[in-house]
Parts: sequence; C-alpha cells; structure tokens
Amino acid sequence: MTTLYGIPNCDTVKRARSWLGEHGVAYRFHDFKKDGVPEAELDKWLKSPGWEALVNRRGTTWRRLDDATRAAVVDAPSARAVLLANPSLIKRPVVQWESARGVTTGFDAVEWKSHVV
Repeated sequence: MTTLYGIPNCDTVKRARSWLGEHGVAYRFHDFKKDGVPEAELDKWLKSPGWEALVNRRGTTWRRLDDATRAAVVDAPSARAVLLANPSLIKRPVVQWESARGVTTGFDAVEWKSHVV
C-alpha cells in the first residue's frame, strides 16, 4: 500500500490527499506530529530521493533555525539530525509508492501520474 507521510494541516498534504482520493489510490497516512519520523524510513529517504530533496529550505521552520544550524546541514548525516529534531523541516508530503515504485517529496500531479497504475 502507498504511504503518505506528512502533517494533516499542511495545505500541500491536503492537496496530495485529495489527489490520491480522486485517483482511487488507497494509502495509509503517517502523521509526523503524532507518529514521529520513522528513522528507518528516513535513512532510506536520505539515500533516495536524497537529503537535498528532503530538506525544505523554503519553509518557516528552516528560516527559524539559527544560522549555525542551517550552515551545518551539508550532507546526509547532518540533515538526518536536523530532520529528526525538526520534523516540520521535511519537505511534504513524502510518499512511499506501492510496489516499490519509489519515493517522492512534495506534490507534483504530473510526476505522481507515473506512479499510479
């Protein structure tokens, strides 16, 4: 089953959930706020799609970090530490597609169509 990771009140996550419903995609929702960030999955995501794709550098959480913390995010291990400490920093949604079709970050309807059978 497809798993959508995110925060329920995030507008992008809301759009993504609507899109999945409209396209008949059964999915499980994993709430970062309630359920936390699954470390084993995060380790996989850091490899693919990669730490650069996971770190949301445009959001308010990133802007609230101090300069030293932002400057220290330079590779997967440093990104991992910051993402675990600040789950809202993860670019949402993260979707683990059914049948190992890959992982995507953010909502892109055109890209998502290639993941729907």
